[in-house]
Amino acid sequence: MLHGGFTSVLESRNLDELRGEVLRFTKWLGFDLMSAFVAVDKPLGGTEFYCIDNTPDGYRQTFEDEGYSHRDPVLQHCKRHSTPIIWNQSTYLDSGLIEKWEKQAPFGYRTGVGMALHLPDGKHFMIGVDRDQALPNHATELTRIVADLQLFAVHAQDAAMRLLVPAEQGSDAPQLTARELEALRWTMDGKTAWEVGAILGISERTAVLHVNNAMHKLGCTSKHQAVIKALRLGLIR
Repeated sequence: MLHGGFTSVLESRNLDELRGEVLRFTKWLGFDLMSAFVAVDKPLGGTEFYCIDNTPDGYRQTFEDEGYSHRDPVLQHCKRHSTPIIWNQSTYLDSGLIEKWEKQAPFGYRTGVGMALHLPDGKHFMIGVDRDQALPNHATELTRIVADLQLFAVHAQDAAMRLLVPAEQGSDAPQLTARELEALRWTMDGKTAWEVGAILGISERTAVLHVNNAMHKLGCTSKHQAVIKALRLGLIR
């Protein structure tokens, strides 16, 4: 389940290594530019952002302009949805914002793919890859790019939460029960809930309950994210 080409980002020890891993993946995927950031909604209102990117110097002021991002159709999609967005000139034209595309295009932002993972406790992870060339016309190749970005995002968000968000916003390692840990271990090996139940001598419904409880305690939205986080925390091996 855990492909080495994607999981190496989990081993990032600092922001430079995290940035290098995201950039390595971006180049491997066939793109030149990337941005990845964590957004944390504050209890009393407002949102704090923590970002890594390789934005060209000539475009950085525009990239960091909060008013500009509030109007960007790609970012607005990612704020509201978990489904990836494949964008190009038409995306901005259809939104009545062609002048924005014309401003960013000379810096290499002509086409791209973006997506977001919306996590518990008001936390969000967004990642985008962009390039100057058109995206593939073949549906199979385009589907592969999106699928690879989604898989990488699941791994990268864990490292980003650990390294980008200030320590005071983190939490201690959650306490999982023995059954929850066993269910995660077998899930890591690719077992279905039915198979986990048969192995542990419990019902399929109870196996699902243990995995769901583990996901909740770990602050994850999928069993795959839960496995990755449990591995990083040393809860399972």
